[in-house]
Amino acid sequence: MKIVMAIIKPFKLEEVRDALTAIGVHGLTVTEVKGYGRQKGHTEIYRGAEYAVSFLPKIKIEVAINSDQVDKTIEAITAAAKTGQIGDGKIFVTNLDHAVRIRTGEADAAAL
Repeated sequence: MKIVMAIIKPFKLEEVRDALTAIGVHGLTVTEVKGYGRQKGHTEIYRGAEYAVSFLPKIKIEVAINSDQVDKTIEAITAAAKTGQIGDGKIFVTNLDHAVRIRTGEADAAAL
């Protein structure tokens, strides 16, 4: 089992969710986060004063999947989240040792 964590632009959330649903991934966790990568933030003007925005709003999506679905999941997220501009995000994959569904007590792959 694996956890796929993707950091994407906020306006791409619905497209990514639809792409994951289309390949059979039905459960995901979404968190609003802030951060920056190579773009290092940007400047904005508010009431005539210019100020720096160091941390940009992003969305973090976490999906627990079987190991055989990793490549398909990465392809779906990449295709749906890509704009071709800097700041499109990143995808991280980590191992998931154990999972338990609280309601039924099912464990590991059955819990996903």
